[in-house]
Amino acid sequence: MVRGVVLFPGAGSSRDHGALIAIENQLSPLPVLRVDFPYRKAGKKFPDKTPVLVQCVKDEVRTVAKSLGCETTDLVIGGRSMGGRMCTMATSDEKDALQVAGVVCIGYPLHPPKKPDQLRTEHLPRLTTRALFISGTRDEFGTPDELASAFSLLPSPPAVHLIEGGRHELKGHDEHVATLLQNWLRTL
Repeated sequence: MVRGVVLFPGAGSSRDHGALIAIENQLSPLPVLRVDFPYRKAGKKFPDKTPVLVQCVKDEVRTVAKSLGCETTDLVIGGRSMGGRMCTMATSDEKDALQVAGVVCIGYPLHPPKKPDQLRTEHLPRLTTRALFISGTRDEFGTPDELASAFSLLPSPPAVHLIEGGRHELKGHDEHVATLLQNWLRTL
């Protein structure tokens, strides 16, 4: 049984992003912690380097588990865009993989816009944690076909939900995203 959810924002937003708040509201009374990365806490706009972001995910998730009196394996982690990607990297780290119940990625940034040759997939073959990916069919960070190809690298198939007409930010779909996550949590 999942004891809590830890969510991280995308590069251009904070823990107060509408999608993360909608998830927290939808999942109540299940504890949901929305976490800012160090650069946001320091008032900066440009993200820290990947190792700093991944370590932040590990540290925050371990702290939440301790505060809830549970193991990290009782938690689901994830987030929007970069936040979700950092969670997949933390759980597939070759030296110190964070063990969790599942990972959710909302708008996984498969590649930078208009740069489909710069795939962010190197770690995906090591992602053994159960995963949920929610993306829009018009996401400029990864088309449905590009995502399907990337997800084929995973050791086991993830749950995937595509929101028709949705772009990367999935504007106007916060409640739908929250419901999809809530339904997926029931399968864990």
